[in-house]
Amino acid sequence: MVNDGGQLYTMEGVAAGLIMLLTAYIVISTTSIYTPGDTHIPDMQLEQLGSDVLAMMDTPDATGATRSDLATYVYTTNQSDFRAAFCDYCNMRAGSDDDLKMNAYVYYRDQDSDTVRSYALDEEDMTTGRENAVRVTRWVQVPGKPLGSPGGVDPRPQAVLVEVLLWRA
Repeated sequence: MVNDGGQLYTMEGVAAGLIMLLTAYIVISTTSIYTPGDTHIPDMQLEQLGSDVLAMMDTPDATGATRSDLATYVYTTNQSDFRAAFCDYCNMRAGSDDDLKMNAYVYYRDQDSDTVRSYALDEEDMTTGRENAVRVTRWVQVPGKPLGSPGGVDPRPQAVLVEVLLWRA
């Protein structure tokens, strides 16, 4: 025998089934754990590497040198030696060259306009804009106006900010 009571049970069963499917979907979609911190670990490692390299370059030799290598590179505006030393210290691969790219800038206070300006210490590597670069900075004491720097740099002993942008190609 067929009557109207069966239709009510069918609608109730379909609604219960939809509720169970929706509940299962919500439970499954919320159990996948996304940790945004894990996606930035290589960037943090690269930033720490660059910071360590700048700190090591800014430490004077134990032989009684009055100025660190980094201060000498900045003061003499020696691009090639700065790049060679920085990349050599950053090279983490044995037997082959690292794919590390970098640009370095020096920030100083322009005494003529009383603004902060910069000039390139090393700008050989060009970016495409898609690289995820990290910024590493270090204050460096220079004994006077860096050689080869633009006009407006104070000739007195001062601290300048060295900024290095690092990325892997």
